[in-house]
Amino acid sequence: MLEMAEQFSRNEVISIQERLDQKEAGLMQSLIRRAGELGFCGVDGPEAYGGLGLGKNLAARILEHLSLNASFSVTIGVTSGIGQLGISLFGTHEQKSQYLPKLTSGEAIGAYALSEPDSGTDALSLATTAKRQGDKWVLNGTKMWISNAAWADVFLVIAKVDGSQLAAFIVERDFPGVSVGREEHKLGLIGSSTARLVLENAHVPQANLLHEPGKGHQVALNALNLGRFKLGAMSLGPAREAIWQSSLYAQERKQFGQPIGSFGLVKQKFADMAALYFAAESCLFRTGHNIDGAFKQFAGDVPGNMKAAREFAIECSIVKVLASEIQAVIADEALQVFGGYGFSEEFPMARIYRDARVSKIYEGTNEINRIFIAEHSQRLLKSAKPPGDSFVSELLAQALSKPVDQQVALGALADLMILSFAEQSTRLRADRLGGVAQMAYDRFANWANARAGYAFQVITSEEVTLPKPRPGHVAELSDAIFETRKPILQRSL
Repeated sequence: MLEMAEQFSRNEVISIQERLDQKEAGLMQSLIRRAGELGFCGVDGPEAYGGLGLGKNLAARILEHLSLNASFSVTIGVTSGIGQLGISLFGTHEQKSQYLPKLTSGEAIGAYALSEPDSGTDALSLATTAKRQGDKWVLNGTKMWISNAAWADVFLVIAKVDGSQLAAFIVERDFPGVSVGREEHKLGLIGSSTARLVLENAHVPQANLLHEPGKGHQVALNALNLGRFKLGAMSLGPAREAIWQSSLYAQERKQFGQPIGSFGLVKQKFADMAALYFAAESCLFRTGHNIDGAFKQFAGDVPGNMKAAREFAIECSIVKVLASEIQAVIADEALQVFGGYGFSEEFPMARIYRDARVSKIYEGTNEINRIFIAEHSQRLLKSAKPPGDSFVSELLAQALSKPVDQQVALGALADLMILSFAEQSTRLRADRLGGVAQMAYDRFANWANARAGYAFQVITSEEVTLPKPRPGHVAELSDAIFETRKPILQRSL
């Protein structure tokens, strides 16, 4: 399915992306229906309700290959992810039977409505209300930055009940009192839909209350946990396309009588892309494997689903932060390879570069994810310190023995957590694969060690001596990309 997903992206999405940017009527919906016919909208959806019943890890890897165009990526990513996760994890049999088959088949498009004009990072301070009236709920409020808003048939809406408690509702587009505002004028993701969802005395049947009143935060946050994991895959897809386009250009563009890809500083960029992509991918694969194990062990009823979804919440945030920031680095370096042409909308990098920026903002900003990573890791590691099996993990163990409570220091502690998890994930994978993977680890370790040293200094104000650098493998890693124009080891997928 991985190869089929990439061919779908290249042949059916990228080939018409200019038309998608124009929001041609019905075009995105037809792509989602086609993707649904191929099984892409319900890879990890339950088989009993139209999904394929496969693992979260495979679903993320397929989503990566479907994400070469970010506008399509966010559309299918939401409808196959947080747009249906709440129903899958918390829905009754009747709710799942009514909504999941349409979402997993691509017949319907889903959306997730949590953010509001005055409630962003502090999402649980929302103002939308829900009041019970007989056999229905009446919702009032405005949701903002809602991906898929113009096309969605089903919205997962979080609202306040009884003053401060939250509840989750399955809201259909055609319910009385439901409307969608104008499209936001965005920097990137031009071909996607982002608009406000307006609820004015919206009537929602009692049967569409999801989970329990007062426990809507459990629906919202557990869907976000898995959504952040999948956003890691959605960040790697455009990074993969940036590598494809820039490596092709570097071999075709000649200056001073030779391809620019033969110049050392250009080769160095591709070596960095190879190492960073390999590291982010390693974290994604490892986390996906762990999540699959949790669902196999715990899932089945609502309490078990909830436990499985939050078991690796820290790792999901790590994947989101690392992959989105590596995506930004790769997009920037790939644009630089194109030189002046990279700055032109007539070449592919301008779109990729613009689209990449939002990945560090949605599904929780990287700043709030860093605070979450640091605070939760401190609690979890009070009695179990991380093993000192690398320079980064040794610094992390020392930092955890210090009192850390200021935001800047907490951010640095999160960076040590992220770098430690990434270094270990990359090292373990490289030890198993050897060859070019080991070279990618060597280069990534140098990158991670330098950043870990700085983070440790922020926390402790102590001097740090970096270990002796590993070989950089510039020629070998850049040549590995030039050979296939893909991230290293992708030929084995």
